[in-house]
Amino acid sequence: MKIKIVADSSCDLTTEMKKDMNIKIVPLTLQLGDKIYIDDENLDIKEYLTAMKEYEGSPKTACPSPEQFMKSYEEDESTFVVTLTSALSGTYNSAVLAKDMFLEEISDKFIHVFDSLSASIGEVLVCLKIHELSKLNIGDMEIVKRVNHYIKEMKTFFLLESLEHLAKAGRLNPIIAKLVSVLSIKPIMGATEEGTIRMVEKIRGYKRAFDRLVSIIGEEGKNLEEKILGIAHCNCIERALKFKEEVMKRYNFKDIIIVEMNGLSSSYAGEGGLVIAF
Repeated sequence: MKIKIVADSSCDLTTEMKKDMNIKIVPLTLQLGDKIYIDDENLDIKEYLTAMKEYEGSPKTACPSPEQFMKSYEEDESTFVVTLTSALSGTYNSAVLAKDMFLEEISDKFIHVFDSLSASIGEVLVCLKIHELSKLNIGDMEIVKRVNHYIKEMKTFFLLESLEHLAKAGRLNPIIAKLVSVLSIKPIMGATEEGTIRMVEKIRGYKRAFDRLVSIIGEEGKNLEEKILGIAHCNCIERALKFKEEVMKRYNFKDIIIVEMNGLSSSYAGEGGLVIAF
């Protein structure tokens, strides 16, 4: 079954994944003061991270317009759209509005927009699930049903060097972020069932937090041998590889993939950040 997948640029895909899965990325816009960045394949992530460090304010982000999404809906294939959680971004609503506008003109096309209730590597896993199901002899609505179930069951966690950018962007209480910094705490954060951010555990020291995150996988996950573990990193490939190594000692995932964060994910995670989903 030939389909098209559309995702926003929070979906941290590799170049190979985009090509293999026929995925169209609709970029968000990033802003540091007067400097505007488009979160696409032309963005130099290392330069952007350097600019973030030098900028005293907080990065601002803007979701794609409905018109941008509408362009990605063109052509005849059934189109499945994956966006970052609607609880933290207007991107989902923009994609849905674009769908409604598009179908007013072309009523016989199938378009479905998924709220991933996640971001970064969580979106990647949703795209992989859609691609996997498209190879089966099932209809569009059956794909929607199975992917919605997958999203509901998926777990997302992240471990960051600092919560500063999340707090500045209004995604986290700044008092919590300040307290964490003063006490040298490395919090393990996670996604709620509604797609918001929750504090999972507060742990002193990165090494202990890193090890604890590995343990949480076993406590929170079920049937891991049937699942893919996704790891997204912000300019810290060695840390991501070490995490994969530790996971493989304890669990038997069907597969483990590692990707590098794009601009949007990097804006919130910051250098050294890890996001995992399964």
